[in-house]
Amino acid sequence: MSIDEDYGEETGGDQEVSEDELEAIRQKKLQELQKQIEEERKKQELAAQRRAVLRVILTPEARERLDNLRVVKPELVEALEQQLIALAQSGRIRVPITDEDLKKILETIYKQTHREFRIRYR
Repeated sequence: MSIDEDYGEETGGDQEVSEDELEAIRQKKLQELQKQIEEERKKQELAAQRRAVLRVILTPEARERLDNLRVVKPELVEALEQQLIALAQSGRIRVPITDEDLKKILETIYKQTHREFRIRYR
């Protein structure tokens, strides 16, 4: 057997292992993508359910106000929506929530979270 033939056989063996490894990597990537797609689908379903509930408990004007606020403070709107849904489901808040009611709620939140800083010169 020549050196070239030995080298060719080793390469063939390496290719087979490489193909198996490549297939394993492909399968792993495929599973990860499927998992991501499933998580995204669940996230979209939850968002759709949330929008449906908010459509029932908020007037169109109040929903519009929340959508506008979402541009500036998305994390605040997320938390507020969760609270409004929980309050409405437990019957602790009057439904539908009007724009005026929402303004009062937002004002209360602002007063609780806003800190005014004063600088004094001596």
